[in-house]
Parts: sequence; C-alpha cells; structure tokens
Amino acid sequence: MCYAMINGDFSPQFRAIQIAGTRTIAIMKKISLMVCSLVFFCQPGNAATQQDHAALSAVVSNFVRQQTTALPGKVAFNVDEIDSRINLPSCNDIEAFLPGGSKLLGRVSIGVRCNEINGWRIFVPVQIKVSMALLSSARPLVLGQVIHAEDLARQTVETSQSGGLSDASRVIGQVMRYSVSAGIILQETMLRAPYSVKQGQPVQLLTQGSGFNISGSGVALNNAAQGESVPIRTASGRVISGIAGENGVVNLMP
Repeated sequence: MCYAMINGDFSPQFRAIQIAGTRTIAIMKKISLMVCSLVFFCQPGNAATQQDHAALSAVVSNFVRQQTTALPGKVAFNVDEIDSRINLPSCNDIEAFLPGGSKLLGRVSIGVRCNEINGWRIFVPVQIKVSMALLSSARPLVLGQVIHAEDLARQTVETSQSGGLSDASRVIGQVMRYSVSAGIILQETMLRAPYSVKQGQPVQLLTQGSGFNISGSGVALNNAAQGESVPIRTASGRVISGIAGENGVVNLMP
C-alpha cells in the first residue's frame, strides 16, 4: 500500500495510522512491564532469606535420634528429602515435634516449626526401623507344652511384629496355648502361666486374718494359674470363690 505526500507532508489518513501505531507501541510497553513484574515476583526469594532445607533435615534427624535412644534394639531411620519447591523464610528458632497420636516406628511425619513471629510449620516424612533379637520357637511346640530353655531360639527382626518377647525368663516355664511350628516369633498371646489348681483337684482352703487361720477343704471347679480366681465346692456343697495359690492351696478372703 502506498501513501501520497501532500505539500511536503503525509496525507491525513497516514497521520491517523501513525498515531494509532504510536498508541499501540505504548500499550505493548506497558504490557511488557507488567509481565516483567509478574516474572520478578514469581521468582524464588533471595537465597539468603530462605530457610535451608539441609538445616531442616538435620533438625529432624537430631530429633529422631534423641527420641529413639531409649528404644530397645538397633534403630535405623531415613529422612525424606524436602520438596525443592517449598520456600520458607529463614528462621533462627526451629523446633521439631512429634504430632499427637504418632509413634516413632515405621512411616511417620515429624513436624518442624518456626517459633518466631509469623512463623511456619511443615511435616517431614521419616521411615524408622527398630530391629532386635526376639525369642522364637527352636522346634515345633504343641498345645499344653511347658517351655524350657532348649525350646527357644533368637531371630533378629523388626519390632513392628508387635507382642514379640526378648526376655527368656518371661517365657521359660510358661505353657503353650496352642501349637506352633519351628521358627515362629513367640508372643504373649501364645503363652499362659501353668495351672496351680486343676479342675476336679482336691484343694486346701485357707482363710487368714489378724491373729487367726481357718482351714478347710474343697474341690476346684475350674483350672486356675497362681493368682487367678477359682470357684470351689466345699464339703457342705456350697460354691465359693478363692485365689489359687501354690501347692493346691486356695486363699479365701476373711
């Protein structure tokens, strides 16, 4: 398209187009400035004012290490890497904490908070494993079998297997509630105390008070371990309850 020059000047149509073009350029400059501003504000903050993620991970590691020192067995844990997209203001008063209801075992989130004014709070996932040598069956054990030292072995396992036992003195002399195969981690629910009184057994009834002892006889109506309650039928046919003791003695309350 051509434009004619009249008296040394461009035609009115060309001047109108020239003005419109100038306005368009001005608008485009404003838009460019706005875009630049948005880009500036969306950029991560100054590294000097951001909280260092490595420092946060160190706080979490120290917290877990201190809180697990009393746990039995060997403790191993791994702190997940904090998402690089998380930008937090730098803080000089940082504290780690365990959220309510959480346990330091397995997969758990450890809280980290900044205690300064306008502080922040995040949660960092941690995997905690505690392994220890627990008692297991060295051979197949059957219902009603009394446990002896030679029946026991040890296996190093994670303690997430709840109910595992490590103290042999709590197991030796106990009785199996049901049969298990070899290599099974023993748990309290598998064991019971031996019966000190058995159903149908003649028992001696003993009542002790301040300055007196009264004894009698009866027959146990149920099995009972020492310290457990057991019903007794007396010689007169009356049914009473007592506490099973040693050597066939049942203690009655005065």
